[in-house]
Amino acid sequence: MLRIGYVRLRDQTAHEDTALLKAAGCQVVRAEEPHSGGHTLGSILDFIGGGDQLVVTRLERLALTSRGLLDALDRLEARGASLFVLEPELSSQGPEGRALRAVLEAVADLEPNGHRRRRPAAAAHEIFALQRAGVGPVEIARRLGVSRMTVWRKLKAVEAEGVEA
Repeated sequence: MLRIGYVRLRDQTAHEDTALLKAAGCQVVRAEEPHSGGHTLGSILDFIGGGDQLVVTRLERLALTSRGLLDALDRLEARGASLFVLEPELSSQGPEGRALRAVLEAVADLEPNGHRRRRPAAAAHEIFALQRAGVGPVEIARRLGVSRMTVWRKLKAVEAEGVEA
């Protein structure tokens, strides 16, 4: 059985999560870039093998909605794999897994359909830190999941403040 850890780099606890996943026996830990559209998770779910286990530190690290969690569980089960959550300790296998699915289905029924989460606002300090590191505006926008115009506006606003000072 291969244990594959999954962590999102945008989370402030990404380094802690990676250490926890390795300590939990994950042979592989895959990291998701901010706002990459779930490509890393998608590739894990497409290629995970039968008997393998996807491990996350917390359930909300896997998906933002109950429907998203159920979709991930369905894809894992279709490949003969399972999910294991470290905090609180949960598994998608056995009676515990059936209870987890029942709760997620009940919550998903209460979620509004088509509800989209608003993108988080990019903090100016994140933009400037990336710019100082030599990252261009287009790449900054991609990494932070904001529009290029947002990056340009924040850069221009600080530039204007610097000129006036």
